[in-house]
This record gives sequence, C-alpha cells and structure tokens, in this order.
Amino acid sequence: MGLAIRTLAAVTLLLGLATPASAGDQRAVLDPGPDLRRVVFVGNNWEGTADLLAPGSFERLGRIDVVPDREERIREIATDPYRLAYFLAIRALIGEGHDQYVDDMYSSPDGRLLVVSRPSFADVVAISLDTEEIVWRFEVDGVRSDHMAISPDGRHVVVSASTANVVHVLRVRDGKEIGRFPSGGSPHENVYIDGGRRIIHASIGMVYSPLDDPVLDPTKQERRLQIVDARTFEVLRTYDLRAALDEAGLEDTSTAVRPMTLSPDDRSVYFQLSFLHGFVEMDRATGRITRVKNLPNLVPEMPREQYLLDSAHHGIAMNPSGTKICVAGTMSDYATVVDADTLRRGPLLKKADGKPYWLTQSWDGRYCYISWSGTDEVAKISYRTQRVVKTVPVGDHPQRVRNGVVRRGFL
Repeated sequence: MGLAIRTLAAVTLLLGLATPASAGDQRAVLDPGPDLRRVVFVGNNWEGTADLLAPGSFERLGRIDVVPDREERIREIATDPYRLAYFLAIRALIGEGHDQYVDDMYSSPDGRLLVVSRPSFADVVAISLDTEEIVWRFEVDGVRSDHMAISPDGRHVVVSASTANVVHVLRVRDGKEIGRFPSGGSPHENVYIDGGRRIIHASIGMVYSPLDDPVLDPTKQERRLQIVDARTFEVLRTYDLRAALDEAGLEDTSTAVRPMTLSPDDRSVYFQLSFLHGFVEMDRATGRITRVKNLPNLVPEMPREQYLLDSAHHGIAMNPSGTKICVAGTMSDYATVVDADTLRRGPLLKKADGKPYWLTQSWDGRYCYISWSGTDEVAKISYRTQRVVKTVPVGDHPQRVRNGVVRRGFL
C-alpha cells in the first residue's frame, strides 16, 4: 500500500469523510448532529440484551431487551416439531447449551431503531430505541439468522440465513425485503465495499460438524467467497480459494472464511480461516494469497474438535489509515495488534478464559473494541500503544460490537 494512499486515507478521516468499511462497521465517520449521540452497541447473545456504551468513557448508558417477545416466540416454536428440533439443535451445537438471542445489530441513521438478527428465532427485528418495542419483524428463510451488514447510507441491511443458503436484503425503515442473493453452505460474513456499490460475502459451511480432520474438510459443505452487486444482487465473482490457498502452500487449510477486513482502498482483503492461528492477505483483483501471518497458538495440545465452531481466531479489524490490524486469538485467549507493512505483532494481550469473539474499530479509528465473550466484558485497545486502555463488564456472552447512534432524548 503506497504512501499516497495512506496519506489520503488519514486526511480523509480527519476531515470526517472516511467510510470505514474495511473495519467491518460500514458507517461513515460524520458529525451525527446535535440530536444524536454516538454509542457503542454490544450484543449479549445468551442474555438477549444490547448494552449501550459511551465511546469515550465506556460508561454504560443503557441496556435494551432485544427479545421482548421471547415467550411468544418460544410458544410458537414449541407447537412446530420441525422448528423445535432445530431450536434445540442450535442450542446444543452452536449455542454451547444456550439459546442465541442476538448475533448482530445496527442502529438506523436517525437513531430511532436498533436492527437485530436473532439466530434462535430465525428472524430480524427492529426495536425502538425509545419504547424498546418491536417495530417490525422479518422471518428469514430456514431456521437461523446470522451476520448482517448495513449499507453506508443506512438504508439497507443484509442478513445471512444460515440454513437456507441465501442472504436477504431488507429495507431498514420497514423491514421489507428488496432482494436476495444465493450463497454456499451456512452464509456468514457480509461487508459493503466500493462505497456501498458491492458486497463481499462469505459462507463457512458446517462449522458445527465434528469432522474436523483436514482430510474430511470437503464434507463440510460448499464454502464461498464472492462479490455481489449491491443494487442488482447479482453475484459478480466467486473466488477459487482452494486453488489460491494451495498455491500459497496452505494445502491443509480450510477454505471457510471467518471475519474479514479490507484495506482503505478495498484492494486487499485480510481474513481469518477456520483452524488457522493468524490470517491471510488476498489481492482482491487477482484472488491470489499475497501474504500469510501466523500468530501464536497457545493451545497446541487442544484437539481441533474442541475449537469453538472451528474458530482458532475470530475477529479482525484494520484501522482507517491502513497501518494496523487488530486480531482476536479466540482459542488462545488473547488479542494483538499487527503492523500492516511488516506484519510484526505487538504484545499478546491475554485474558484467561476470555474467548475473544469480535473486533470493531472505534468511530474515530483510534481504538479497536474487543468482546471477551468468556468473561462478559468489552475492552478498548489502542492501535497506537497496542495496549488495553479500558475494560468494562457487559451482559452474558457479548459477541458483536458495533458503532451507532441514538437520539439524545431517548437516553
């Protein structure tokens, strides 16, 4: 990445015009105005709540119940043997014995709604940040909803339907489906790129399957990494990751793309892969793996079958200037910051039983936020010092962390 590109990215951020799609939040860094307040939303998956934190102090401003209809939904599921079987399977196989109430969430640009995907209920709901009531509900195809992404203009949200091999595109204001596109097995990560004109999407296959030996990897369903037109929802390109990884000497590495982040110019894609302790860099134009960064494996004796949903690492975010990459070492209970030029890592920021499971950059690009799902905490890590600045308690099993806004009157 050239100096001119980095300089332009830094200047753009300072002017408040950058769109940090590469860090996974896809929200323009603009002045929210006097009626809105910036907040950090933390989804507590097993508890069914979302905490609202102040970006600066990390003080908790409030907590939203994202399953106010829990009893109604469970009664509904209990009367349908097919749905009930999957509901219990999600609890046992993916939820570690817990129901999954919030996988992902985004606030609407006007700070009135919180849009939430609820895996165990196979839906997406918009909850009023004022009344905490459900404004609209959309049931996804299949029996489980998963990762989402919001368009840079905040008008549309895409949500992966895990068991239906499809991704829905919904209108934020009313939940109406305006399109969809096909995926491989277990659609997963979505990121808007190219100023919102395209979406990069990955499916991960059956990460809950116990067949984790490399020779059995082909049994885990089709895995895809693809580029989608955000207007027509046509799949424009599907990468041959198996060939790319083989060429890079990673013949035994899974093709299941986990969290990803992009360079400021969207030309390089950095992503984690199932069972890989580290990440790879891919040139978006050629599809070639250009660099591989191996990070410490602190659990070398742990069988692959004991990895949480095949996630050796799960969480990665590049800062807006493209100089640093924050990484979550999930099974090894650490986070670290990597220099994007040299790929040298900083200190391992360890937390016993922390199980870090997501990373998001702060709205100003100075920090990365990490969810310690095992200890029910969220931490703020400085890209500059590569140290933890602040850690605060949140609800039960925090996963996704997102930047957003809320109307000041609602607080």
